[in-house]
Amino acid sequence: MNNFTREQYDLAVTEWTNCCSNFSTLQNLIPTNYVFNLSLEDINWLKSKNQYKDFCVEMGVYNNQVVLILAALDGSGHRKDVEEYPYAALTELSGDLRLVETQEYTVIKNAVLSKDLRKIDNDSDMFFPVANKPLMEQDKAVDAIELWRNEGVSWFFYECSEYEGTRIFKKFYVPADNLTPPKAGLNSFVCSFGLKYSDIYQRMLPTIIFISFYDDLSNDGSIETISNTYDWSQPCPPFCQI
Repeated sequence: MNNFTREQYDLAVTEWTNCCSNFSTLQNLIPTNYVFNLSLEDINWLKSKNQYKDFCVEMGVYNNQVVLILAALDGSGHRKDVEEYPYAALTELSGDLRLVETQEYTVIKNAVLSKDLRKIDNDSDMFFPVANKPLMEQDKAVDAIELWRNEGVSWFFYECSEYEGTRIFKKFYVPADNLTPPKAGLNSFVCSFGLKYSDIYQRMLPTIIFISFYDDLSNDGSIETISNTYDWSQPCPPFCQI
């Protein structure tokens, strides 16, 4: 686990803010096909420190590299003062990212027997799954990631040209439930930028999609055991809670 001191944290966050108005700098700092990797140690640190319904990840620049800094929140949603701030650098994937999603279908079969026990009716209906928050279906996650890869540079150019970078994200808020998924074996997150349309703001907004990866604790290789889960974050600005 890589950690910043408080002084290093402050310098990294300030450097990101300074870069937000310079399109050329941002273009060099953020290849749109790069991701952040969070280890189980990072996840456990957040679980032990965070006391709010969300946790926060802040953007920084360190040694000319974009970093994602983990920030635990207190019970009121303010950043906690701690001695160390874990971070992950934006890096290229070491290999293909293989995603698995399961969908459950419920089939209800109806049969009617007459009073003399003869079958007089038989039918079946299939009910399709509904995704509940905070899970994000695989197709939507992949679409958002591909849109960022193809249009992320154009998004930065527009924000720098029209708004001098003032609307570019400084941090993201993420549901803390993401740290304690409903199934066991969570071992890491791959965190990718994405773009999705906001009905509230009537424009495309970046998100960081947290893709969960699991160990096969049962050693049976079942799809249900190893399938990924997806969660998305809210950028600040514009979604600034505090």
